[in-house]
Amino acid sequence: MGGATLLAPLQGHDTVNLARIGAARARAFAAAGALCALAACMSAPVPTGTAPQARPAGLAPPAPPRAAAPSNESLALTRYYARMESNMLARGLMRSDGGGVDTPYTDTDLLRNFERIVFIDEHSEANFSRSSAPSPLRKWTRPVRFGVTFGPSVAPDARARDSAAITAYAARLARISGHPISVGGAPNFHVMIVSEDERQLVVDKLRRINPNISDIYLRQILALPRQISCTVLAFPERQGSFAYVSAVALIRAEHPDMSRTACLHEELAQGLGLANDSPRARPSIFNDDEEFGLLTTHDEELLRILYDPRLRAGMSLDEARPTLRIILAERGSGPS
Repeated sequence: MGGATLLAPLQGHDTVNLARIGAARARAFAAAGALCALAACMSAPVPTGTAPQARPAGLAPPAPPRAAAPSNESLALTRYYARMESNMLARGLMRSDGGGVDTPYTDTDLLRNFERIVFIDEHSEANFSRSSAPSPLRKWTRPVRFGVTFGPSVAPDARARDSAAITAYAARLARISGHPISVGGAPNFHVMIVSEDERQLVVDKLRRINPNISDIYLRQILALPRQISCTVLAFPERQGSFAYVSAVALIRAEHPDMSRTACLHEELAQGLGLANDSPRARPSIFNDDEEFGLLTTHDEELLRILYDPRLRAGMSLDEARPTLRIILAERGSGPS
């Protein structure tokens, strides 16, 4: 759903790519006790006739955090995003069919759109203002592991639905790109589904991932206007590197189901390196016109090209263009 891209310096540390801020759109880790020997972990038999004992208080599972009543701001956002989704669907937008005979594209279209989406930064650093600065190619070179964090306001049925959607989407992204992408393990791509009242959780996560992150980005997250409803920040390994090693995606919990899924599709793909928009990209979610809500066949091609091993993180467009033409020629007839 429309958005922005930003590559800017951190305070004395790395660079951060503020990849794709949607314009119209915890997983809490519990450490389970101490290690113990097998014999010590097995429960002893209960003597016959002994009444069941109450579970020791220290072994009781922690109660899930209780969500406070949503603020007026959060309730207003819920109504706003519901109206927006209803309006877009009534206009035939947010298509989920991936494109068809009405949206043909050529290899020349793919080359042009890939160059615009991968090699251009869409927004400047301080306030998401429009920019068209050239940027090197950015991608992950190590396995991507999604982890999901839910704010206390997210209901159990929504958590189950979102978790299933992310798991299925991760498998699809891995299949398309040929890059190892999964859910679970020690996450390095954090998907945070939080309400307006819970956005501090995202700031806390960002500080843990990169203690030297610029306060500019943290203030932007805390003051996110309603027209910017989802975003992803991707971090490289070190200063001057363009290989991502961690990312945080913010998805507003106030979205209705379809918009929330659209945010997931867009931000997770953009956090892999498809960071910009192009008004000429069609059929595509990397276009502010909102015609498509879910990843399309065109977008799959972009992701497949991006993760071709012949394209290296840090390559400029001039360096990459000859290889891009070879890749497209292998795909079919080459640019035409």
